Amino acid sequence: MAKGNSNLATMSVDALLKLRDDVGEMLSRKAGELRKQLSLLAGGIVAKATNGRRGKVHALKGAKVAPKYRDPKTGATWAGRGAKPRWMQAYIKEGRSPADFAIAAPGKRGRPAGKKSAKKARKAKAAAA
Repeated sequence: MAKGNSNLATMSVDALLKLRDDVGEMLSRKAGELRKQLSLLAGGIVAKATNGRRGKVHALKGAKVAPKYRDPKTGATWAGRGAKPRWMQAYIKEGRSPADFAIAAPGKRGRPAGKKSAKKARKAKAAAA
């Protein structure tokens, strides 16, 4: 150990800086190789986990939503998410309601009203019997 330290002590500053850069480059190369090996072993799970995000991303995140409001003058639309657009803010200041600009929904999705899920139907049938 002492021999290595004395060798470093005799090196010039430029040589030490070059050595530091070489060591850093080699360490980053080795780390990259190890990450690649881990991702191959884990089937890509490690690569996804090390991208800087924590937790799971919601399945609907970033999904487009049908517009709920339309500006009658310009035809601009707003889905009701995020900050209110300026045209909507101006109408609200005039005393109008957002409901005045609502776009008629094409129809509600899901099961028809009054229809029970299969599980609830089985429970009701069992309770009746």
